[in-house]
Amino acid sequence: MSTSRVTLGWPALIVAAIGLLVAGAAIAYFAARPAPLTSSAQSSATGAAQTPAVASPSAPETSPDVVVTLTPQAIQRAGIVLAPVSTGHDRSTLRLPGVVEPNGYRQVAVTPLVGGRVTRVRAELGQTVRSGQALAEIFSPELAEAETRFVAARAELDAHERELQRTEKLVEIGSASRQELERLHAEHTAKLTALESDRSRLEWLGLSASAIANLGPGKDVGAVTTVVAPLTGVVTERAANPGLNVDTTAKLFTVVDLATVWVVADLYEKDFSRVRVGAVATITTKAFPGAVLKGKVSYINPQVNPETRTAKVRVEVANPKQDLRLGMFGDVDIEVDGRRAAALIPHAAVQNVGNRIVVYVADPKQPGRFIERDVHLSDRSGNDVFVLSGVQPGESVIAAGSFAVRAERDRLGLGATEPPVGANIPAASNQSAAPRESQGRKGSRD
Repeated sequence: MSTSRVTLGWPALIVAAIGLLVAGAAIAYFAARPAPLTSSAQSSATGAAQTPAVASPSAPETSPDVVVTLTPQAIQRAGIVLAPVSTGHDRSTLRLPGVVEPNGYRQVAVTPLVGGRVTRVRAELGQTVRSGQALAEIFSPELAEAETRFVAARAELDAHERELQRTEKLVEIGSASRQELERLHAEHTAKLTALESDRSRLEWLGLSASAIANLGPGKDVGAVTTVVAPLTGVVTERAANPGLNVDTTAKLFTVVDLATVWVVADLYEKDFSRVRVGAVATITTKAFPGAVLKGKVSYINPQVNPETRTAKVRVEVANPKQDLRLGMFGDVDIEVDGRRAAALIPHAAVQNVGNRIVVYVADPKQPGRFIERDVHLSDRSGNDVFVLSGVQPGESVIAAGSFAVRAERDRLGLGATEPPVGANIPAASNQSAAPRESQGRKGSRD
């Protein structure tokens, strides 16, 4: 039996490969296609598409004002007195924490005028010194050399002046030439200029005019200079000690005049427009509770600190008794620009309920009905206090007996913990939420 072998050509192979690729693609498509929706699913999808979007629930409403209603008998027993809300002008002040610093214009770092070695110190730390008082003594070879040069220049000038006088007489009788006289005049001018330069150097090194006048041949040349206080004040720093070698840049003492000091505070950006140079400021400290010092804003730094967003404000204060010490903390009350009209109520009308400040406003239409109102207070003015918001002029608040109304409020359980009117009420219920006012009436004292 013979076996026949069929040989396929290249065209047949290509056709077969294409067929296999098409079959694979079809299988993949049917495998990935989502299953068709059933009739019920189609109905659900259609209904969802036709149903409008439901708005998200809004934030819960804020609680209404708490209302307490009292009978005339309860009002009489509580001793409730009403006071009208008047209008006053709030003298607004801005309180800032400050630090006492020395007056920069009355603080001097004392340095020697000549280098050398400290031989004696006459001032102690914290000592009050007068202007011109000796603080220390310095032995200086530089000073001795300058004095020697001055004495030599003066001697040369004296000798040259005598020679010039002789030459002038010789020129008069014809024994000397005019040219020689002119040369001596020029040399005299040069020597006189050199002497004045040496004199100026001695003055720069701290020698007085009388000390310079006493210098001359045959006299002792001093090598000790005295460091004096440049102003009257207190020695706040002392670095000088005997045996210390110093130059002209060494700080030996710091003397501060404490008759006036600076109180420096940080002013925030939001208050820049309210404070001006020249504004009146009051300084109080915990160290001296009864002391009130007056001053004025003398400087506001034009540069803002990028980290704290504040600018330094400086108040200059007189300190005649030196009660304010450097580095002391104090409160700075600055009178800001603008006197604004504000409501004025008795301070006794204010009550603290938790972290809230409230007053009880009388309802003008219904006697015995009092509304608890949040207020924002400002400064006090005697027995009254300014109110920035919460009440209006013309209204009446409880000036006496407000604590009794607050106690009644607490007894009835009225407050911010109660849900707002109409909140969380089932839809099937036919009862409306009872307002707090009615609760107040039901629980009112007879």
